[in-house]
Amino acid sequence: MNYRFSSRVSQLKSSAVRDILKLTQGKDMISFAGGLPAEELFPVQAIREAADRVFTAGTGALQYGLTEGYMPLREQLCSRMAAKQMHVNPEQMILTTGSQQAIDLLVGVLTEPGDTVLVEKPTYLASLQVFALHGLKVIAAESDEDGIIPEDAERLIREHRPKLLYAVPTFGNPTGRVWSVERRKKLLALCKQNDMPIIEDDPYGDITFDESEQFPTLFSLEGKAEQGAVFYTSTFSKTVAPALRSGWAIGDSSVIGMVAKAKQAADLHSSAIDQQILSELLQGFDLDGHIRLISKSYGERMIEMHELLKRQGLQDVTWVKPKGGMFLWLELPDGLDAEALLRCAVQKGVAFVPGSSFYAEHPQRNTARLNYTYNTGARTEQGVERFVEAIGEFTARS
Repeated sequence: MNYRFSSRVSQLKSSAVRDILKLTQGKDMISFAGGLPAEELFPVQAIREAADRVFTAGTGALQYGLTEGYMPLREQLCSRMAAKQMHVNPEQMILTTGSQQAIDLLVGVLTEPGDTVLVEKPTYLASLQVFALHGLKVIAAESDEDGIIPEDAERLIREHRPKLLYAVPTFGNPTGRVWSVERRKKLLALCKQNDMPIIEDDPYGDITFDESEQFPTLFSLEGKAEQGAVFYTSTFSKTVAPALRSGWAIGDSSVIGMVAKAKQAADLHSSAIDQQILSELLQGFDLDGHIRLISKSYGERMIEMHELLKRQGLQDVTWVKPKGGMFLWLELPDGLDAEALLRCAVQKGVAFVPGSSFYAEHPQRNTARLNYTYNTGARTEQGVERFVEAIGEFTARS
């Protein structure tokens, strides 16, 4: 059989992170590649007890559920959103299979093939896959430590008339940057002036290393859902466990209604069992306390990697110490291709993600993303040593 694939799928690039994860199987490989939470911090006992309560209540969790998601969990999430000054009702929310599906569905209902999307340079690589699958053109605005540079975004909007903005303003992937409040307000105003919806992706916002520092979401700054510009997505993957595959989107109810129609065509509904387990978990478990626990641990792991890298005295390697999230973003010496460096690093038993994967266009090839949340102690120390050895060996070859 000679299979002929659609042009959209044929042009898709495989996820660099997924491909690298295949290389990291085995105890001797130390991976800084995937955005993996620490397994030893999963609330295993609390999840087990929540699951027991779900099944003790009967067989309802095994039945089909609402496309929009389990109502008690949506109500609980509305309360959690309100604590962040995001006031919505269940009709303005849909539960999805991770926030990745929320992005995919929102893009599907807000764009047509051939439309243009504006992103930050660099940006989340899986979002770029979504845009490619939907046949969209992607343009990237320059950014710095405070986020997208408004003047460059304004120029690109004027030239290309993008259909929407996709952004990760808080502890962005891959850079770990946090947009300043001033930049958030400027970008929000700019998008509203140009009738551009915003998909605000916030999987890491709760993982903040200094509780006294709070960063308002774009959604909260706008202050409304109905007829609003911002569609906010988040997930339980980083705060509870990735395998529960539960995320959500909030925004204007008419758009959320269209997302529900699109979801019916995709998978009818996300896992009812997972949603009911999460609902039970929220009733009897201090999730905010757990988030403080993992944030403290991840902050310590970030400092650990930061100090280990500093101690190496690397020439022409720079990074910004993150205030939260899961990643360190490195700029390597000019002329060093991180994809070639990865091949050398894997031979030494350490993996990372080359930064070129995160660029929609004109990739900066001397960049790399390192995850600090999955490893700690001797493994982090050994992994950093292997990474630095690879840089030294590679630059000596060049």
